[in-house]
Amino acid sequence: MQEIHARQALTAEGWVGDLRIAIDNGRIARISTGPAEGRRSVDLLLPAPANLHSHAFQRAMAGLTETRGPDPKDSFWTWRKLMYRFLDRLTPDQVQAIAALVFLEMQEAGYGSVAEFHYLHHDIGGAPFANLSEMAERIAAAAQETGIGLTLLPVLYMQGGCDGRALQGGQRRFGCDIDLFARLHTESAARIARGPEDHAIGLAPHSLRAVPPAALASARAISPEGPLHMHLAEQQAEVAEVEAHLGARPVDWLLRNAEVTPDWCLIHCTQMSDDETARLAATGAVAGLCPITESSLGDGIFNGKSFQQAGGRFGIGSDSNIHIALWEELATLDYSQRLRDHSRAALATPEQSTGRVLFDTVARAGAQAAGRQAGRIETGQFADLMAISTDNEFLCNRSGDAVLDSLIFTGRGRACVTDVWSAGRHMVQDGRHIHRDRIVRAFLDVMDQLGQEI
Repeated sequence: MQEIHARQALTAEGWVGDLRIAIDNGRIARISTGPAEGRRSVDLLLPAPANLHSHAFQRAMAGLTETRGPDPKDSFWTWRKLMYRFLDRLTPDQVQAIAALVFLEMQEAGYGSVAEFHYLHHDIGGAPFANLSEMAERIAAAAQETGIGLTLLPVLYMQGGCDGRALQGGQRRFGCDIDLFARLHTESAARIARGPEDHAIGLAPHSLRAVPPAALASARAISPEGPLHMHLAEQQAEVAEVEAHLGARPVDWLLRNAEVTPDWCLIHCTQMSDDETARLAATGAVAGLCPITESSLGDGIFNGKSFQQAGGRFGIGSDSNIHIALWEELATLDYSQRLRDHSRAALATPEQSTGRVLFDTVARAGAQAAGRQAGRIETGQFADLMAISTDNEFLCNRSGDAVLDSLIFTGRGRACVTDVWSAGRHMVQDGRHIHRDRIVRAFLDVMDQLGQEI
């Protein structure tokens, strides 16, 4: 049994002073109020959100794709070619070391769990490993090493585009037909079941480009319960390709041809019409936004304000992991709305500040997308918690919604995160992951190995 006292905390009912929390078996067992009385005391306690979209291996590419290729209109698609060339070199040991570093950085940034959109399945060249779920097991091992909560999302990836063309180059490491994917998912699920109680598995048909329509329903049958995540409407060229081959824009086609429910999470959706925005919001599905990566790749701007007004739910993910920064993701999202609409405090309401709206939304929607009992400080939930120091020049001992605004918009939120618990595992203490030195050394060894090949 762990006990924590917080001078202020954001609970499911709102802001509470002198909160006391007891944690047992990874869950919040009891909530009360009163002085510290010898308990560990923190300035501010928040739910630690789920990072709802990550490709862990791409962290090793951070900083290596900022030069322009021979095409004067360098874009997402030229970045994609570099990514494929890079991943055609990674071994299982290297992937595990990279994932551990990624998960450590997520926790130090304030995330309590991650939904890993895992599509690097096979060996170099594309042949399946003798142990079909080898790579999934490495992701799970990295999650256990770092103590982060995990929702593993094995990805179905069948073709190179809507025209059905074969996978090429690095893409071959992703490829599965339905039967092979069913086996891979079953074996991956067995590995997850042997792990901590808060580790779970879902399903991820990659996109309408990579999964033909007939296979979408078959994929859901493989994993009828749990979260389903899918890339959707990220790039203008993707919209044009889907429309040319399927006769409708991606969001429109999906809403007409699939039963989209609240256990779905549609990633990016930066290319939506007003009508599509309202219809997607009405499903209760989560829009999975990755504002830093979407900015890096020039994807476009999500219709955040209209989605919010239609009752839509959105969460945050670090996607390419070039910069793992919870607070900066939120600021980037809100600033994009301000720039597009020439406004300020775009997502604020008369009752709540911008920071409060952003944080409450992503904490709750992230847990929904991850299929995780978390996202709020409430009895029975997993103890995914983040402690914040407010006695500094960035937060100036502020309270209530003003603290969240300051964390997000001063650009110093990460510097204020002192502790993070993932399902009660106290993995970040005094701002550092407890296994930081070992994990960073292993990551640097991998980067030395790859350095001559990238």
